[in-house]
Amino acid sequence: MLLEDRVAIVTGGSQGIGRAISLKLSAEGARVSIADVNEEAGNKTAREIREAGGEAIFVKVDVTSPEDTDRMVKETVDSLGALHILVNNAGITRDRLLLRMTDEDWQRVLDVNLKGAFNCIRSSVRVMARARYGRIVNIASIVGITGNPGQANYAASKGGLIALTKTVAREFASRGITCNAVAPGFIDTAMTQAMPEKAREELRGRIPLQRLGTPEDVAEGVLFLASDGAGYITGEVLNINGGMSM
Repeated sequence: MLLEDRVAIVTGGSQGIGRAISLKLSAEGARVSIADVNEEAGNKTAREIREAGGEAIFVKVDVTSPEDTDRMVKETVDSLGALHILVNNAGITRDRLLLRMTDEDWQRVLDVNLKGAFNCIRSSVRVMARARYGRIVNIASIVGITGNPGQANYAASKGGLIALTKTVAREFASRGITCNAVAPGFIDTAMTQAMPEKAREELRGRIPLQRLGTPEDVAEGVLFLASDGAGYITGEVLNINGGMSM
């Protein structure tokens, strides 16, 4: 058990990549706090973990609210006894070409994807710093490194998240807290499954490993960075994209 006796918060942990991360961390012994706005899906994932013999709670949280993220941490510590791992996975897209992108499209994505991660980190490091131990893993994206037409807001939020990762790593290294990012490529989720098959084939052709990633591929990377095996790694970005960013 790589995470025995550890407690983890996974934001956006109820579906897709977040759900896979929650299940993976639990399978390796962590007690998991699933933090999400989707109450039905969050409770379902927490119940799935408990039925498999793990320990999990659901906390409803709006990551754009500092008051909510403070409460998220308090409820986690009160219920599960500690906080060792934070996975910032909550995120949204509102894709449009730049000239058609509204101010609200821009701001909402930055608020959830970047400000939300900042709020969660600020709320969590207070607990981690006192314990002089912490693992923070931010879910970025390949487009935060390469850019992508139609995703100015999303790419900016993920590029900003990578910069935030490096700054947090520098600020809290002396407190035993590491902060790293995972940058997934194109992952086989509901969003990519909705694409026409021709578009999916073209996408696969751009990936050296010739397949889309799975949520479990991402979860494996998060597990490593959250474990003691990654104790001498901080401020790094782990690309999980089948070789696409080479």
